[in-house]
Amino acid sequence: MTNIKVYGSGCASCKRLHERAVLAAKTLGIEGEVEYVTDIQRLIDLGVMQSPVMTINDEPAIVGYVPNEEEIVKVIKETIGT
Repeated sequence: MTNIKVYGSGCASCKRLHERAVLAAKTLGIEGEVEYVTDIQRLIDLGVMQSPVMTINDEPAIVGYVPNEEEIVKVIKETIGT
């Protein structure tokens, strides 16, 4: 099962990445929730100092920017090998 999380402070960019990640996951038929994490300590624990961050299976996949939905779909496909 693919685990997708978006980490951020709750700012507009972070929320936008989460919304687009949810849409991308639906497009790919990925079941389960795309978790939105606002606990900054968890972001620091990842070793990443920029936000927003999207992780796939607990590995950073997008860091510091908000791509469009198509790019997020591409990143997910490349990461999970579909």
